Amino acid sequence: MPTTLVTTIAGLKAATARLLAARSASAGRPATLGLVPTMGALHAGHAALARAAVAENDVVVASVFVNPLQFGDPADLARYPRTTDADLALLDSVGVDLMFAPTVDEMYPGGEPLVRVSAGRLGELYEGASRPGHFDGALTVVAKLLHVGLPLSGTDGGYRAYFGQKDAQQLALVRRMVADLDFPVEIVGVPIVRDADDLALSSRNRFLSAGQRESALVLPRALRLLERRADAHEPLDLESVEAMVRSAPGVELDYLEVVDPATLSPRAENCRETPFTGEALALIAARVGPVRLIDNAPLGS
Repeated sequence: MPTTLVTTIAGLKAATARLLAARSASAGRPATLGLVPTMGALHAGHAALARAAVAENDVVVASVFVNPLQFGDPADLARYPRTTDADLALLDSVGVDLMFAPTVDEMYPGGEPLVRVSAGRLGELYEGASRPGHFDGALTVVAKLLHVGLPLSGTDGGYRAYFGQKDAQQLALVRRMVADLDFPVEIVGVPIVRDADDLALSSRNRFLSAGQRESALVLPRALRLLERRADAHEPLDLESVEAMVRSAPGVELDYLEVVDPATLSPRAENCRETPFTGEALALIAARVGPVRLIDNAPLGS
């Protein structure tokens, strides 16, 4: 069945309910529901999310919504690519049932919401420090999508939502929101998808020139160096890695940090000068020309 485009919340709930009922009857058990929230401009990384959802669920919905609450700069919001036809074709190619592509007025009737989800202290670190309010906006729209993604009758078979591990801080915050506020959904993290040159896929990569893309490769190189040092139980020596990143032409390093994978608390006291032990997550963010890039890698075993 081709992917069906739905643009209203009422239409989404009705279509999802019909599909769940049909799939439940066919399978002889309650059908499962998977949700893939995106901002569109879909690429192979999003396709990996959708494929994971299709493999694990009976009904899959992907949302495509450029959320204005996540943008501090109106110019950045205006510049964000909108590729609805291509997005629908990609989702259709991997077997997604419904593409939910609402307007801003549909998601926020009457204007921006007065009540929002707060990301708290964790939302002020790393990406949050560079983009104040970003995670409040992200969590608010994710909360809405998790609610509107459910049909009116809910689902007895199970409900899962899929997020990429490239946005490690967002994934951690969504997991905390779901746990802290008792959302009836399982959050599934899907591994980072990379191009052949090891650059993490991003909708913003299209804005890099050839030279800028070459410079951007210093981000995954930095992560691979940290992985090798961690595997060898050597000191990570973040200062030397930071210096390598800053030496790349046109690269402005925002942060390079090694953190606890669950809490994102810095592990500097254990990693900067002493031999590395345990498990951690390396986070990196930098601006390359007009584009801000993020990446991460797990360290240790």
